[in-house]
Amino acid sequence: MRFPEEFLHFIWRFKLYGVDQLYTEAAELIEVIQCGTLNKNAGPDFLHAKLVVDGTVWVGSIEIHLNASDWLVHQHQHDAAYDNVILHIVYVNDRPIYRTDGTLIPVLVIKGRFPIALLTNYEQLILSANNFPCEKQVKEVDGLFVENFLTRVAIERLVCKSQDVYDQLNALKGDWDETFYHFMAKNFGFKINAAPMEMLARSLPQQILARHKDNSLQIEALLFGQAGFLAQKFTDDYPQRLKREYRFLKRKYRLNSVDTSLWKFMRMRPQNFPTLRLAQFAALIINSNHLFSKIIIIKDYKMIVQLFEHLPVNAYWKTHYHFNKATENVNLQLGKESIDNILINTLSLFLFAYGKYIDQYMLVNRAIELQEKLPAEHNVIIKQYVDAGVQVKSAYFSQALLQLRRSYCSSKKCLNCGIGVKLLNRP
Repeated sequence: MRFPEEFLHFIWRFKLYGVDQLYTEAAELIEVIQCGTLNKNAGPDFLHAKLVVDGTVWVGSIEIHLNASDWLVHQHQHDAAYDNVILHIVYVNDRPIYRTDGTLIPVLVIKGRFPIALLTNYEQLILSANNFPCEKQVKEVDGLFVENFLTRVAIERLVCKSQDVYDQLNALKGDWDETFYHFMAKNFGFKINAAPMEMLARSLPQQILARHKDNSLQIEALLFGQAGFLAQKFTDDYPQRLKREYRFLKRKYRLNSVDTSLWKFMRMRPQNFPTLRLAQFAALIINSNHLFSKIIIIKDYKMIVQLFEHLPVNAYWKTHYHFNKATENVNLQLGKESIDNILINTLSLFLFAYGKYIDQYMLVNRAIELQEKLPAEHNVIIKQYVDAGVQVKSAYFSQALLQLRRSYCSSKKCLNCGIGVKLLNRP
């Protein structure tokens, strides 16, 4: 099997090259003081390594290739960033490599220095056609080890998603309330309609809604109008009043609505129709002034949940899922699963991101505690891991599994995964 360079990174990083003394191809004794830090950016593979080569201490970078000639294939000979490479680690030494000043770079051939079981285990994972590489083997890993690793991955997910918050915050010139409003709107789209909800928020700044916070009809008119749902003719009184209000407000604020064709209704339960979600979102805005500040201040979990319960949704929606389409017995309120989704994907995220931003780790801990109190999510991806034997105690761990799938399993980055490394090191 032709394995990737990352496999050799793994061998070097975890010092799996055997207990025998190391020698360069020029028969110089190598003592590894520090193997270096894996470089995830451009440049040599490992930075800040410290070696003793033939009695001389060297500090610099390590470059790893399958074949020594790959140095030339990758054009490193023209890049001064590689002049501080103190050791070239290769599987096959097919040609000498020199720095730009003409000095020869010491070479360590790694072929034959690691246990064959490592490569065998690696092949089993990488060639796997299962839902995820270690689906058949993960149950062999100690449960406590898996739990500890997933704890790290859960934090990794919060850090990654926080960057999305900071990017939006930067685009909105540091306005946390507006940023929170954008993410909350997107969350109310519940994946299927997340994109048009996000577009709606961009087209309708929170400051405009704030000017009409005491007039629920105008708040609803602005949201439904900007969603494009008020362009049709109506027979019911409520949408007619919304349309009149929106016509005035649209001119006043020079608004442009979202294209209604973007909203998805097909193959959805009526309870999830974007019209009802918009009505619930409008009720949340009407009912909760300074929502972001409340989230930061309120410490009691039950009080946070109550912010999303018993929303004052307009009575029209008790008998409608859409304008001009009457029905019976509509449940106006967000279900528990929907509330949990918002707490996981928006509230805990903002507690974490804001806490990191202002160096208030009490908020970071609250974000983690909130996810730990919520039940694990249920979807196809998480079920695959549960069926394979992974314990998922809370939303904190189901979020970790989603991150695991996205950042490790889908691209088979088993060499960077704690569980993968554990399985690779099996005898």
